Amino acid sequence: MSGYIKDNVNQFSALYRIVDFLGIQFALYFCAEIHSVPLSDTYIMIGLIASISFSLFGESLQLYRSWRTGSFARLALYTFLSWAVAAFAVTSYLFFSKTSVEISRFVIGIWFIGSAVSLVSWRMLFRLFLFSRRRKGANTRNVAIFGLTSSGVRLAKEFVNHPETGFTLDAFFDDRENERLPKQFQGRLAGGIDEGVKLAKKGKFDIIYIALPLVAQKRIEEILRSLGDTTVDVHLVPDFFTFNLMNARLTHVGNTQTISVYESPLSGLSSLAKKVEDIIGGTCILAAIALPMLIISILIKLDSPGPIVFKQKRYGLDGKPINVWKFRSMKVEDNGAVVKQAVKGDARITKLGAFLRRTSLDELPQFINVMQGRMSIVGPRPHAIAHNEEYRSLIDFYMLRHKVKPGITGWAQINGWRGETDTLEKMEKRIEFDLYYIRNWSLLLDIKIVFLTIFKGFVNKNAY
Repeated sequence: MSGYIKDNVNQFSALYRIVDFLGIQFALYFCAEIHSVPLSDTYIMIGLIASISFSLFGESLQLYRSWRTGSFARLALYTFLSWAVAAFAVTSYLFFSKTSVEISRFVIGIWFIGSAVSLVSWRMLFRLFLFSRRRKGANTRNVAIFGLTSSGVRLAKEFVNHPETGFTLDAFFDDRENERLPKQFQGRLAGGIDEGVKLAKKGKFDIIYIALPLVAQKRIEEILRSLGDTTVDVHLVPDFFTFNLMNARLTHVGNTQTISVYESPLSGLSSLAKKVEDIIGGTCILAAIALPMLIISILIKLDSPGPIVFKQKRYGLDGKPINVWKFRSMKVEDNGAVVKQAVKGDARITKLGAFLRRTSLDELPQFINVMQGRMSIVGPRPHAIAHNEEYRSLIDFYMLRHKVKPGITGWAQINGWRGETDTLEKMEKRIEFDLYYIRNWSLLLDIKIVFLTIFKGFVNKNAY
């Protein structure tokens, strides 16, 4: 028996595939035509290789699923990555078949660039067209929500605030008394859940979202059995607890489906992309900061006795201890079972160290950690082991921040949550931002964080 839950199907997937195939072929023909190059068998072959490679890799990224509620940035990224793989396949074919001398490098170069732009552009235009149609009431889906709960309200707000997605909220259904329900959206309460099931059997809804807490397992099972007598699409909405679990997704063990709830989002192609980002970025940055690091090293030796680099034990990926490198900024090396955080006016900090910490220049040796594969350029900042052990019992989901490699900069840092955490609330906010980063990771988000770090991530009033 195969899995019960399938991918979100795109009703325009066939159109997407046809347009992609024809667009890639036409772009090659157009580029050859403007350069007055006849289309030989080699051009026809690389055109087919490109189209097939793009389609196959796009399937692995679920490029042809429904993007009704997906972000365009992610759609554009997946399209670009799929075309990059196709371009690599074409280049590999030309190299190993020794036919590169038969084609125009100018034509191929313009084709690579033009196809990337056109594949993303036509998706953007078609998406805007669909959004426009949906705002006018076309291509819409009638939605009912079973359960006027906090998660149901959160979902309803998405429908109401984003009419371009084409979801029309018809009604809520809930069995509880009105005084037990949130006041928001009570005006759309149309009765009990049994009444909603009756209307679903009459074909009043296209989609039903069950937003009951998962502890109501028996009631949910009853609803699902009742809706089994309808043709409506049914979705379960995670409650607050499940919503806060990290990277929940469907997996299989043989023919049995399971839901992973605590798992790193960086696996497969995502993990490879992150590694490439760190290797390329780390190499370029180390080359640029080699001279400043040498100067800082000399100044540290002149400023105070002790080693240039301070290696502190911290938790890395999966909570395994790693040595994190920093320029020494204190007169003592605090690396024991109890680590006192630096505070304003801390007597342990050297004169040069105060400047290095305030400008984050003490973090530069961590790019060596990146090249060692122990850290990433972007990720949750690593805490001292003593602080991890202190806060893991005080803050829910604290250790989930170690499901990815620690980073030199991160989402929490550029949003102001760095430096001394003298209250539990400050650490809770830092963890909140760290977990947001992990749940929403993408290459575009990493690029955004690096960009913002350049302008507001180095110098911070909270860094002592």
